[in-house]
Amino acid sequence: MRAVPNWGVATAVAAPVLLVGGWTVAGARQPAGYDPVRDTISELAGHDATDSWVMITCLLLLGGCYLAIAAVLHAAGLPSRFLLAVGGVATIALVAFPRPAVGGSLSHGVAATVAVLALALWPAGSALRLPRGPDAAHPRAPQPPWAFRRGVALSATIVLLALFGWFAFEVTSGSRTGLAERVTAVGVSLWPLLAVLSARRAHLAWATDGATPLGPALPTTGVVPPDPLLPTDGPDRLA
Repeated sequence: MRAVPNWGVATAVAAPVLLVGGWTVAGARQPAGYDPVRDTISELAGHDATDSWVMITCLLLLGGCYLAIAAVLHAAGLPSRFLLAVGGVATIALVAFPRPAVGGSLSHGVAATVAVLALALWPAGSALRLPRGPDAAHPRAPQPPWAFRRGVALSATIVLLALFGWFAFEVTSGSRTGLAERVTAVGVSLWPLLAVLSARRAHLAWATDGATPLGPALPTTGVVPPDPLLPTDGPDRLA
């Protein structure tokens, strides 16, 4: 089990901080008509936004955080890491395909949908590859981190998909699109942090258990342990 480096933990912490800090600072720069409950995050990085570079920079760094976490979170398995990386690339693509000042954008909508779906589905990728119970053939094998256990990971994906469904409903027929988008974005940004912390904790526990000697401890002074190649009694038959 590979350890998550310290910079990986710092990157996971930075993701939700960049997201919330970015829309807070960028939203404060907008005219009085901007409503964070009604208006989306994408509008803060759009062509007609005031100081759009603030949200653009945060989205670029956020996508980079997801890519970095996918590179070091080996406990998640390749399918989950791939989906997390796709979410990072799609987050960066939101900047490449900004929302226009008037009307919608198909490319921006596709990038946003891919980003949220990939970031919502990646916990399930690790859950589906794990056995349903303890490995009877290898009873002493380390248990997976709690964030990657089947029940926890599938529950996380269900919750994140439910948030995405709320956001999709608000986009089509609701009036709280901005609120739904912010709650969903925070949810998908917090789960990588929880996954990294669980992997870090599991590795520390595994390393501690691995350092514990197996079997009874032998005295270090005064007694010479018997040679296991010699018979227990009688003359040496190998002589």
